[in-house]
Amino acid sequence: MAAPEVHHLFHNPIADHSFSADRKTLAIARDTTVELYGRVGNAFKLKDELKGHDKTVTSVDIAPNSGRIVSCSQDRNALVWEPTPQGYKPTLVLLRINRAATFVRWSPSETKFAVGSGDRLIAVCYFEQENDWWVSKHLKKPIRSTVTTVGWHPNSVLLAAGSTDAHARVFSSFIKGVDARPEPTAWGERLPFNTVCGEYMNNSAGWIHSVAFSPSGDALAYAAHDSSITVVYPSAPEQPPKAVISINTQLLPFMSLIWNGESEIIAAGHDCEAFRFRGGINGWQLTGALEAKGRPGLGDQREESALNMFRQMDLKGKVKDDTQLKTVHQNTITMIRPYETSGASVRKFSSSGVDGRVVIWTL
Repeated sequence: MAAPEVHHLFHNPIADHSFSADRKTLAIARDTTVELYGRVGNAFKLKDELKGHDKTVTSVDIAPNSGRIVSCSQDRNALVWEPTPQGYKPTLVLLRINRAATFVRWSPSETKFAVGSGDRLIAVCYFEQENDWWVSKHLKKPIRSTVTTVGWHPNSVLLAAGSTDAHARVFSSFIKGVDARPEPTAWGERLPFNTVCGEYMNNSAGWIHSVAFSPSGDALAYAAHDSSITVVYPSAPEQPPKAVISINTQLLPFMSLIWNGESEIIAAGHDCEAFRFRGGINGWQLTGALEAKGRPGLGDQREESALNMFRQMDLKGKVKDDTQLKTVHQNTITMIRPYETSGASVRKFSSSGVDGRVVIWTL
């Protein structure tokens, strides 16, 4: 595997990041602003700051085709930033929520975006031409807690969501006049708004941190706080699924996951590195970490002289400095996203973390 491309931007946590389609612009959710970095040679340099929120920005997403940026914040607002020759022009979105907005993603069609919130609902937002503003419809039932994550189906109608009530759910977000009627899928055929097409509970009642449909949309994966990944294969509308496969691990919880084709999932989180899972409807398994690391004490440590050993013991109370992790990220990875794809396969993906780093990995 090629060496990862590491960009240490600052010493603050990164809540979310998103690359533009040409991969020349990087949007970062940092404190109360969205920072835009432009590629200069092999590095990313700060080129603009989008200031419109007055509380922590929790999520950001760049639409690949239009270049619009959507951001959401703990101030209960979402903003759509329209690119213009003079810079980015913000438009406030009517979310109609009274708790923090937690997560936002554009639909593949880019006609809508979904905002999760602490208000036990998801705001599905679309542009109303007549009034020239962004409005929202609410997905509410049967959500009983904060929505932590959302993920779109390739048809831009079905929406997966995870929440702190330990459930991953699949909803219909069909909006008349905005969406074309979708083709029937294993998740459902007739799909009026707020139809619940699937509801799955984590075995240990752990919070759901990440959800994602496979490239075909025929499977759903979600990561929970009990360090498990679960993959659901639906059978037919209103029928039990063909398979629900949970992969339990001895690792720390995963915060984010993506699919690489139909038979591989990449997940990362509190272990500060990414892991591969491979399988299918007959079973899944953890196949290992993405980074190849030597065991501590093998090959990477010099022989310590007796004097140096006692000096270390005197200064630090230990012989070896173990404050540096052997991983590229030095703290929790908060988000991973596809960076370069070829059909359904991911060639490169990006990760961001609490350590202020953005890393681009080659698979």
